[in-house]
Parts: sequence; structure tokens; C-alpha cells
Amino acid sequence: MTETPTGPCRSPVSRRAQALPSFIAMDVLETAQSMERGGAHVVHLEVGEPDFDTPEPVRRAAAAALEAGETHYTHSLGLYELRAEISVHYRARYGVDVDPDRVIVTSGSSPALFLTFAALLDPGDQVVLTDPCYACYPPMVEFCGGEPVFVRVHEAEAFQFVPEDLTGPVGPRTKAVLVNSPANPTGTLIDRDRLAEVVRRAEAAGAYVVSDEIYHGLVYEGREHSVLEFTDRAFVINGFSKLYAMTGWRLGYVIAPPEFVRPMQKLQQNFFISANAFVQRAGIAALTQTDGHVAEMRATYDRRRRYMIERLEGMGFRFRCHPTGAFYVFVNVRHLTDDAYRLAFEILEKARVGCTPGVDFGKGGEGYLRFTYANSIENIREGMDRLEAFLRAR
Repeated sequence: MTETPTGPCRSPVSRRAQALPSFIAMDVLETAQSMERGGAHVVHLEVGEPDFDTPEPVRRAAAAALEAGETHYTHSLGLYELRAEISVHYRARYGVDVDPDRVIVTSGSSPALFLTFAALLDPGDQVVLTDPCYACYPPMVEFCGGEPVFVRVHEAEAFQFVPEDLTGPVGPRTKAVLVNSPANPTGTLIDRDRLAEVVRRAEAAGAYVVSDEIYHGLVYEGREHSVLEFTDRAFVINGFSKLYAMTGWRLGYVIAPPEFVRPMQKLQQNFFISANAFVQRAGIAALTQTDGHVAEMRATYDRRRRYMIERLEGMGFRFRCHPTGAFYVFVNVRHLTDDAYRLAFEILEKARVGCTPGVDFGKGGEGYLRFTYANSIENIREGMDRLEAFLRAR
């Protein structure tokens, strides 16, 4: 029997690390990058990252903070000035009052999710999720000791919760119901009345609502609603990556119920200490000086959205609901294949177009592909031309 430092035949890698699934969107990206190193030209429509440069006022504020020597730790909750501006933002946009002391600034929205689930979940606690949903939700719930419970959602209902379908899944072990609107991977919104009813049902079961609002502001038809319009028994996850084209800056936040702030602050102190000081200064500029930049980016995304939908429909794809937010198109390909994962890599190999198989986002995503229009209209046009040629040849 082979002996290892940790015992007979035992892997040195922890079970929880071994159990984590890969993020298939990144697998597609990294395969595409390998192809590019070999000389191929790939049109990237697989990863949801804004192609815009960060607005100039944000860059200028960061540079000024660096010049002023703001390179040290901040308060673990974040700069009070930034938390106050987040409070102003939620008051102006949604008409809700948020005490700045309920805001915890984090190094991106993923740490905000981690702090939330780490503070909220004990082993056996359940979190109710849509299926499909953002690929990283279930692993994070499980890593923090919780159990994901999936509710299949359908294109005809904009891939959002139908409140009646929560009757069985929401029960005594439910600690939270997670809402994402606009949603990744589908680009769809939950309407006001339906969100209010989801909140009501969660509260009736003694559960919290976790609302991922990272794509708020990127809405082209209708209007997004914050969960805080309906309850304070909620965690709001948000950040600067998407709306302000700041993915590499790593700046996010969570608005938490008051009783969770101190426990989450202790988690922050132990695992992250604080977000970068000069990046937080940049966040203040994003909230206060970029309205025109954001409006221009949003209008550009909308033009790309309409173009991509028109091209896909021209190729024979049919939508039961158009995406109206974020920067994703989730398209049904069941008429082409019963294995969308294989199709995505075939498109990458033969058409040199990156897209993400829907199964990355749950069993309910099988039969779909996700394309992002967070790319230039020229690249999107080239990608659609290549996809159309691929389909004709296939």
C-alpha cells in the first residue's frame, strides 16, 4: 500500500476543493487562449466582462489617491465616505433608506457573496436557487456548509421564479432564497409583483432573501427593483465591475441586516482585512461622476443586444422572451443538438467563436448556449457571420 504524508492512499487535496466543479465559461476562454497562442483568431462571446475602458473620472480619482499615499488598510467595513455614497445611491435609485453602517465594502461581489453565506449558513441549511443560475452560486453555498435547492425556471417565465413553484422547495430548512435580476446567464428581469411575492413567501418561512444586484443599471426594457423596496430582511450584493467597467479593480459590497454586520465584519477582518484604499476612492468617483459615461455604455450595449438578437433570429433561433438586461443572450439550441456542451466546443474549434454551454449554469440550462454582447459591434458581427457559416456547413 502506498503511503502518503497524510495517510494510506489519501489525497493531500481537501475534499471540499476536490468537489468544486470547474467554471465552464473559463474552460472555454482558456481553451480559446490556447488556440490563439497557436495563431488562431477567436471572437470572444463567452465571458461576461465589459469591453469598455473604466471611465476617466474613476481612473483619475484612483491616481489622485495613490499620489496622496492612500495605500494602507482602511476600516474593515470600508471607507465611510464610500458607504455613505452607496446609501445615497440606493435612496436616489430605489427610494430606500440604507444606514451606511449596514454596508460592508469588499474586494468584488464574490467576496460579498462569500461573507453572506459564511455568516448565514450552518450545515444543513438550505438556499433556494433558480435552475439555471449563475454557475458560482451552488459551489459557494456548499463550500459554506449549505445545501442548494433548485427550482426549475423556464424561458416562458423569463427564467425567473414563479412564486407558486416555491411552495415545496421553501420549507423549515430554508435559510435564504436567492434572486438575481437582471440575471446571469439569461439577461432577464423579475417583475415587481413577482419579486414582492417571492419576498413574502420567504419571510413567511422565516428565511432571508439574498438579492444579487450586480447588473442593476444595465437594463434596456422595463425597470429593475431592489429587494430593499420590499423588506430589510435581506442581503443585497452589488459592486462596480459591470455597470462601471471595473472588473479588474475588484470592488463590491453587501448591504446586510443590522444583526449580521458585526459577524460579517469579523469574517472580513480575518479573511480579507479590507478592500484597497485607493480603489475605494475610485468607487466614490464612479457613483458621483460617471452618469454620462454609464448612459453611453448602456446605450451601446442596447444596440449590440438588438443586433445580436436580430442575427440569431435570422439564423432560425427562436426566443420565448428576449433578454432585457445585463449583457447576455441565452438561446435554445435543442433543434441542433442534445449536447450543448459538445456544440459549444465544436463552435469554438470550427468557427473560432467562444460561447458558454448552458449546462454550466445548471441542469435547466442544458440545450442552451450563452452569448455575451460585451464586445464591440464589429467583433459581434464577425462572430455572428462565423456562426451563420458554421450552421450552414453543419
